[in-house]
Amino acid sequence: MRIKITAISVFFFAVSQCAFAQQTLSVNQVTGDHSVFSGIKSTTGKTLNYDEIQGSPYFDSKFYDAKVAENYENILVRYNSYKDEIEFQKGNIVQVLPKDSKFSKIEIISPKQTIMLFEDEKENNGYFFELVSGKNSLYKKLVTKFIDVVPAANSYAAERPASFRKLDPSFYLNTEKGLVKIKNQKSVTDGIPDSKDKLETFIKSNKIKFDKEEDLIKLVTFLNQN
Repeated sequence: MRIKITAISVFFFAVSQCAFAQQTLSVNQVTGDHSVFSGIKSTTGKTLNYDEIQGSPYFDSKFYDAKVAENYENILVRYNSYKDEIEFQKGNIVQVLPKDSKFSKIEIISPKQTIMLFEDEKENNGYFFELVSGKNSLYKKLVTKFIDVVPAANSYAAERPASFRKLDPSFYLNTEKGLVKIKNQKSVTDGIPDSKDKLETFIKSNKIKFDKEEDLIKLVTFLNQN
């Protein structure tokens, strides 16, 4: 009898654990009023929908399968680089993922990619794409700017339509001191003063450019290996 009770207990424990591992993102309970913002107020007084604006507010408008938190089901996500928001799709409904510590690591399954949420930084907060992980991590920040309509100056000129423009990416080094924007050699060596000499040697010998993603990946990878 005791064996049967134990077996039943194990069964229900396994079922409960499985159920816990499959929590779902509820539009009402988890996201609340975080609905997708799809319009921008123009200086002309008109609210422009995204499809009325040239270009795109998205890093990539396609949705990708991703893990957004421990013990939650995978969902389809995309990054809005204009609003700095992660949107997710459930059926035909698109909502915004709350900027909550629970959802601070978004792991896209394929192509493999990680997006991290930094909330506690004074200046550098929001979502960042991880390029190198480890004791010292490298991140990329993507920003899209909205450029408003420019009305025609006269009857002979044409109106310039509103548009989205992707800005050049910014790169950030995350060390024990926190997240630092990479501007030049000094911004890197100041963040890791104990490694200053070997960093300066590596930077010089490899002709590292601080606005080149592949160079910075090489630099931070070297830093983590030495």
